[in-house]
Amino acid sequence: LPISEMWRIVLASLVVGFSTLTADAAELRGTVSNEQGAVENAVIYAIPLGSPPAASAAEAIIDQVDKLYTPFVSALRAGTTVKFPNKDNIKHHLYSVSKAKSFERPLYTGQKAAPVVFDKQGEVTLGCNIHDWMIAHILVLDTPYTKVTDKTGQAVISDMPAGTYAVRVWHPGMKGKKKAAKNPRTVTLAAAAVEIDFKIRLRPKSRWWREKPADADKNYADDERNSTGN
Repeated sequence: LPISEMWRIVLASLVVGFSTLTADAAELRGTVSNEQGAVENAVIYAIPLGSPPAASAAEAIIDQVDKLYTPFVSALRAGTTVKFPNKDNIKHHLYSVSKAKSFERPLYTGQKAAPVVFDKQGEVTLGCNIHDWMIAHILVLDTPYTKVTDKTGQAVISDMPAGTYAVRVWHPGMKGKKKAAKNPRTVTLAAAAVEIDFKIRLRPKSRWWREKPADADKNYADDERNSTGN
């Protein structure tokens, strides 16, 4: 065949292959709200009805920035390795006493702490033994199809195989979490995007949030003196 004809066949094959991949990829668009409006930091997650996709090595980062954990809420698949860098120039002391994962890590400026593998499903709350307002929440799941809502209460889970899923919502301050876990929404995804709305109720913010003190950005002499581990 002439070279031009060969290239035409190759390009046609690529187009067909791309179209097939696109047709098989589904998208779930979720919105979470309560009586006050949009709910940020809610986790929307979808579990395939049938065998879950094969697990693969995954990594995530939860940082310390300006004496706060970032991000505040994370959704991880069981088996994910999490690194905890410290971008502050002071010492932090990360810990968790949650059933799903109990551990502690002193975090010094310029030194790498050993990562943590979250191998058990469940809720994990992080704290800091030095700065008690520092808190973060992790939901560990047996699915990669998760997303945390933004300030508009929206989350989009893309590149999902077409099929039927049990879709749930979770928030660290949500009332009725056990009931919500037992009563998922069943959604069938195909080529077109599917939209789903959740209305939830939240407990008082003091139950799942710690306000950063007004003087938190002042110098912490003891912390800075110990920030290098000396």
